[in-house]
Amino acid sequence: MLDVNNFEYMKIGLASPDKIRSWSYGEVKKPETINYRTLKPEKDGLFCERIFGPTKDWECHCGKYKRVRYKGVVCDRCGVEVTRSKVRRERMGHIELAAPVSHILYFKGIPSRMGLVLDMSPRALEEVIYFASYVVTDVGQSTLEKKQLLSEKEYRTYREKFGNKFQASMGAEAIRKLLSDIDTEKEVEALKEELKTAQGQRRTRAIKRLEVLEAFRNSGNEPSWMILDVLPVIPPELRPMVQLDGGRFATSDLNDLYRRVINRNNRLKRLLDLGAPSIIVQNEKRMLQEAVDALIDNGRRGRPVTGPGNRPLKSLSHMLKGKQGRFRQNLLGKRVDYSGRSVIVVGPNLKMYQCGLPKEMAIELFKPFVMKELVGKGLAHNIKSAKRKIERLQPEVWDVLESVIKEHPVLLNRAPTLHRLGIQAFEPTLVEGRAIRLHPLVCTAYNADFDGDQMAVHVPLSAEAQAEARLLMLAAQNILNPKDGKPVVTPSQDMVLGNYYLTLEREGAVGEGMIFNDTNEALVAYQNGYVHLHSRVAVNAGSLGNPTFSEEQNNMLLMTTVGKLIFNEILPKTFPYINEPTQENLEVKTSERFFVEKGANVVESIKAQPIIDPFKKGYLGKIIAEVFKRFKITETSKMLDRMKDLGFKYSTKAGITVGVADIVVLEEKKKIIDDAQTKVDNVMKQFRRGLITEDERYDRVISIWSAAKDEIQAKLMKSLDRRNPIFMMSDSGARGNASNFTQLAGMRGLMANPAGRIIELPIKSSFREGLTVLEYFISTHGARKGLADTALKTADSGYLTRRLVDVAQDVIVRDDDCGTDRGLLVGALREGTETIERLEERLVGRYARKTIKHPETGEVIVPENGLITEDLAKYIEDVGIEQVWIRSAFTCNTRHGVCKKCYGRNLATGQEVEVGEAVGIIAAQSIGEPGTQLTMRTFHTGGVAGDDITQGLPRIQEIFEARNPKGLAHISEIDGYVADISEGKDKQQIIVIEGEVEKREYAVPYTSRLKVAVSDNVKRGQELTEGSIDPKELLKVKDTLAVQEYLLKEVQKVYRMQGVEIGDKHIEVMVRQMLRKIRVVDAGETSVLPGTLLDIHQFTDANTSALLEGKTPATGRPVLLGITKASLETDSFLSAASFQETTRVLTDAAIKGKRDELLGLKENVIIGKLVPAGTGMPRYRKATPVFVEDLEQEATPVE
Repeated sequence: MLDVNNFEYMKIGLASPDKIRSWSYGEVKKPETINYRTLKPEKDGLFCERIFGPTKDWECHCGKYKRVRYKGVVCDRCGVEVTRSKVRRERMGHIELAAPVSHILYFKGIPSRMGLVLDMSPRALEEVIYFASYVVTDVGQSTLEKKQLLSEKEYRTYREKFGNKFQASMGAEAIRKLLSDIDTEKEVEALKEELKTAQGQRRTRAIKRLEVLEAFRNSGNEPSWMILDVLPVIPPELRPMVQLDGGRFATSDLNDLYRRVINRNNRLKRLLDLGAPSIIVQNEKRMLQEAVDALIDNGRRGRPVTGPGNRPLKSLSHMLKGKQGRFRQNLLGKRVDYSGRSVIVVGPNLKMYQCGLPKEMAIELFKPFVMKELVGKGLAHNIKSAKRKIERLQPEVWDVLESVIKEHPVLLNRAPTLHRLGIQAFEPTLVEGRAIRLHPLVCTAYNADFDGDQMAVHVPLSAEAQAEARLLMLAAQNILNPKDGKPVVTPSQDMVLGNYYLTLEREGAVGEGMIFNDTNEALVAYQNGYVHLHSRVAVNAGSLGNPTFSEEQNNMLLMTTVGKLIFNEILPKTFPYINEPTQENLEVKTSERFFVEKGANVVESIKAQPIIDPFKKGYLGKIIAEVFKRFKITETSKMLDRMKDLGFKYSTKAGITVGVADIVVLEEKKKIIDDAQTKVDNVMKQFRRGLITEDERYDRVISIWSAAKDEIQAKLMKSLDRRNPIFMMSDSGARGNASNFTQLAGMRGLMANPAGRIIELPIKSSFREGLTVLEYFISTHGARKGLADTALKTADSGYLTRRLVDVAQDVIVRDDDCGTDRGLLVGALREGTETIERLEERLVGRYARKTIKHPETGEVIVPENGLITEDLAKYIEDVGIEQVWIRSAFTCNTRHGVCKKCYGRNLATGQEVEVGEAVGIIAAQSIGEPGTQLTMRTFHTGGVAGDDITQGLPRIQEIFEARNPKGLAHISEIDGYVADISEGKDKQQIIVIEGEVEKREYAVPYTSRLKVAVSDNVKRGQELTEGSIDPKELLKVKDTLAVQEYLLKEVQKVYRMQGVEIGDKHIEVMVRQMLRKIRVVDAGETSVLPGTLLDIHQFTDANTSALLEGKTPATGRPVLLGITKASLETDSFLSAASFQETTRVLTDAAIKGKRDELLGLKENVIIGKLVPAGTGMPRYRKATPVFVEDLEQEATPVE
């Protein structure tokens, strides 16, 4: 067997008949499979042991030789070699065909490779191969042309006329004769000549033919090998036959297909031996051709061959295709041992890095480890008795299990795994019951809740796997979200509510104005009921020991609440004392106004202070981010655990509940609704009198009701008591928002119908009052659409992620610095007046391309190739710099990946990215994962056509697939100014005149809104009308970088509109993959073919070598490919074949004799090597460890 980690590349090609015979261990002559009485394979049949090897280990067919000592002996009675039965998975056989047949994938695939080589149409080929027409193979001394088709009648006529002076025949034999006559060298030269003059259709055809013929010439494949003389038979274990309970047999469809081939082949041999009439022989040959076609790709031509119950049989091609095919089902994803799944429940007492594992699951998962320990400790004599002990669950087993799992992390995964935080490592603790306990803070990352979700557990077995799980995957390590670098473990729901309640302030609460010496004294007072959590009190500042207090402040009293004293206990010692939810307090220190002199009137000072807001969800997130920035992972995860415990404790103590009395109905509601109704009646009156149009009436009615609802909402929120439990829930960010409250207590407002159009009849009732029947029915419309949408969206979003992963899977950080001198000029991203993304956000964690200087003083802020940190980015924006040159993935020169400098900081760790990081996969996950949050529908706002642009998920797909967008914007192709805008026939005309050379006219529909006016100056690529630009058009008039920036901005626009933040660099990585190909326009004197797609690096290599030899270089233009197309155009045929269009990719690769260099992740997973990213990168695998002692011995003392 091959050693998986020892080969460099994988090659695919066409097999010659001799090659097929050399693979084979014998010819399959009979269609029989197994003997139904003895259940032993038939001799010379499809399961023959002589050909494929023994069915039982070390035992021949007749039983003369048994046992391993006869290894390698070939039995003299039955001819079976004594060996392991697993050779039946790898030994092939063959069938010698009585007549050649054509390979269906090469003549019927699109484009037909056989047709291109012979320059014949696929229809003509089909007529010849299926014995409908003759083809002239040798002209001889006749007036016929080579490759001319003749019908039966014409053939007879010409035979009489010319006798045996010409040769014509039918079937695959004729095609093989034509194919072997072809001289690829000559054909290629002739085509290259033709290309110099050819135009239009002829040129396209010539380019296609040249591509195929060049492929044959360069790969050493013979065109005649597309016709089969010998058919390989795949090993029997790959097309098994198994006995079912009823004594019947289930068999793979391939056996049926092979059986038909063998039957027809044997019949044809017999007919040929008998010398049957040619018409009978031809019919049999045609049937043999059809049988082989069905075996290779059933259903590709004509009706598929069906089995029992009219089910089409699965052919060899079907075995590879689709989600259930070999690639996606068995090679890219496998089921693994040492795994289990169960329902999850919350584990509030766990630490950040722990999970609770049910005992009975743990004992099964860790069985081999426990067995080893039992034997090692002498508790069992051998492995067998250890196993028996475990199966009987004897008491000593549990102690051993405890010690085994102590340092052994497990992986928890929740499907769907949308991003890398969907699998994290935890240290297991044993729990009773049958449910897995999960830490509440990691729920956000998994998108898990406890309403019956299930999770899977996997055990890393090897020491390396355990080390990686512990160091890289432990939940306490994964605090930041890779998509935007923000903490992903912010507390939610109860935890938020508890901390909110804890930090509330209330006027006149019990014990207000008391003075305490230190925190403990305050706590004692609180526990004895002398003071409330919310009471504003003063405490001796010096006793808090906070290093951010000045000497002077330490001798003063700090005005705070008991709750805040408790809250500040959980923060790191050197952190500012947090007394109010402001950025200033968080980053610098506590505000001066909270300190009073000792001996001052504390009660008065407190009364003079306004009430401070409690800490809400967003602020807790900021605290976590700040702690992470200063103290890194360990401290942050400890603090998170403490924050979680506080939250649960005080939300319990608060006893916040919701009762129907908490929903207060607004007094003025009736008046507001009556006013609105009066306004609507007036509008209707105007409409009936014909003063306004239908559209205007509709728009006005909608805006009147919206305004009424907004007014009710505003008044409701004002009238609410700050201590109302529902208000506290929504205000703290734990659950719900103002709009939910309005629906409960005010009015439900306007609803949309399934088409997304707003129904102008509002729902005036609130849930508290109850809805009328009509109102109830109106509101079910939208609700049902919401549910249907969600289901569709999930599937769409998952498919998008799959395509994104596929196109970027080989983008890995491969280099420290690619040394490029190009970069990207970035400013704030704006859409009209609205800022989509601030400059500061775009700069953090990037490397400067050029030195950044202060605009006034000229001091260097960031040197060239220096890292821009948060503080520097803020400073750059503050001093008024608007645009900065940075290093970007767009301009990186690294092959098959990016370099550290162009990528910048790794958002998931906040550190410099490491070589080997699979940034392509991370980018794909970061874009795909929020896809489920995007809306599905295309928004229709008002009745204006110009506004009808795609948004949400469909827009993201439109961008990444490089489709023509809906609501297309016209762009100018030249620089100039608008000379005139005139009315043409049914169109508006815009005329752009370019001062120097030419003028252009653009005909634009009336409905489009113009973005330019007469005498405006226009740049090439600038929009003339509103809408989305077609990036392909933009690429024609501007350079690649402009297109990349446009796509980046468009993607960010969609996500930011929905409130999703994604780092620019992820989008850069994806967009770069869409523009990595060049279409050759003119080949010059290089070896490349005109019209072909080449990788940018291949193109530059070809040109560089041409220039060195003093030849003319090739010219080409960049091409924008959609992600699906880009995935299929990848250099790796394994990756492309496992993505889509499997058979097309493989036939193409075989003709070209492609080599897969195994650079990406998928290729390596498919062949079973370690992925070449992270710790599996060759530079890390080949590193040899050096021990400290050796180094010390080698060091020589300095004199």
